[in-house]
Amino acid sequence: MDVVLLVKAAVMGVVEGLTEFLPISSTGHLILAGTLLGFHDEKAKVFDIAIQTGAILAVILVYWQKIRSTLAGLGSEPEARRFTLNVAVAFVPAVVLGLALGKMIQDNLFTPVVVATTFIIGGFVILWAEKRAPGAVRIQEAEDMRWPDALKLGLVQCLALVPGTSRSGATIIGGMLLGLSRKAATDFSFYLAIPTLIGAGAYSLIKERGQLSVADLPMFGVGLLFSFVSAWLCVRWLLRYISSHSFTPFAYYRIVFGVVVLLTSWTGWVQWSH
Repeated sequence: MDVVLLVKAAVMGVVEGLTEFLPISSTGHLILAGTLLGFHDEKAKVFDIAIQTGAILAVILVYWQKIRSTLAGLGSEPEARRFTLNVAVAFVPAVVLGLALGKMIQDNLFTPVVVATTFIIGGFVILWAEKRAPGAVRIQEAEDMRWPDALKLGLVQCLALVPGTSRSGATIIGGMLLGLSRKAATDFSFYLAIPTLIGAGAYSLIKERGQLSVADLPMFGVGLLFSFVSAWLCVRWLLRYISSHSFTPFAYYRIVFGVVVLLTSWTGWVQWSH
């Protein structure tokens, strides 16, 4: 296996792990990083989705005690069943719309203008959400959600089908606008990511299995490993960060990043071909 290719896989894994759970869009960063590295062919697109599994394993590790207690209580605890139902309800809209619109979105919306625009709009939405009145919070913990709240959050997650939106950004900020505390929105976003990203990765690998071979295993293994480690560090940091900080810095980052993407596209400095 080409060492240079493995280094590229490691870099892409780090980019995925660091950006998947922050409200800054992993897709937009992977597109730009892949273009700069010359890692943007059809196999690379499958790779980008598959290495999300590494990031999800990090979330499972961080939340393992909660996940284990929930699974253990499904047969006897109404709270565990309600929480599991909420995750399932929130997961369904992304499955339905993803299968129905995924091909069209990939063919038409993966452009620098669309990515940059959603980055910038998302930044202003975060600023707006962070300025809402404290009294707007009605759900302090993710476990206190009801299924209508979960359905609304699942519909909001579908906005992330548009590249540059950010799945975590849509669910966290959307949750805050729907009345969840910053902690509740962040926690539920992580729980919802588990079936969403595992499902997306499995679907992509099955659908595109004809493009893959045993020789690709080292590349995917390196990407998964670096995605896992960087995501584990990022999630642990983010959970500490939100206890005393807002998402406002990410909003400004999104706006600046969006402007940079537009400039690189218009000047031809980076040729987006993902």
